[in-house]
Amino acid sequence: MRPKLSDRTGAAIRKLRLARGWTLETLSEASGVPISTLSRVELGQNALNYDKLMRLCRALGVDLEALVTREAEGSAAPSGRRAVTRVGDGAPVRIGPNAGRRAAAELLSKSFSPVIVEVTAASLADYGRLMVQPGEAYLLVMAGEVEFHSQLYAPLALGAGEAVYFDAAGGYALIAPGGPAQALLVVSGEGNLAV
Repeated sequence: MRPKLSDRTGAAIRKLRLARGWTLETLSEASGVPISTLSRVELGQNALNYDKLMRLCRALGVDLEALVTREAEGSAAPSGRRAVTRVGDGAPVRIGPNAGRRAAAELLSKSFSPVIVEVTAASLADYGRLMVQPGEAYLLVMAGEVEFHSQLYAPLALGAGEAVYFDAAGGYALIAPGGPAQALLVVSGEGNLAV
């Protein structure tokens, strides 16, 4: 889930306030915005109207553009999320005819979805229709050799340790003409993968 504008605004104001060594009380006195409002804004629980936003910008010595830039630069605080995937763990999925296991399936609202794929399709005829997913993807061959096919490019042979970053919306197929292979496929978002 993306942070709301008020979350980012509050985080930017907090960074600017703390960079000056100011307390909420100091900023309140300098801007005329009540401490309770400042606290709720910094916590992302309240949005500011234009007048209060401009008063805070003046008090902090920044223009509105600088505040917006600070918002855009602000990175999310580490969430402490972690998911361990052991051999054979993960919810089963299909990548075309190839079986896979979704890693970190227990985490919600992910920016990307990793899948360990057992590539067994020996030809495009075995594969069938190309897999199409919204967004971008990354494929890293972990064992064996994988032939990457897409509508946009000539087939690409990849060996263990080699990778390709691609537009998954263009359609793709993963083939192992030399025998079974294993790859890590990372798709953007929660991934539209068949079970």
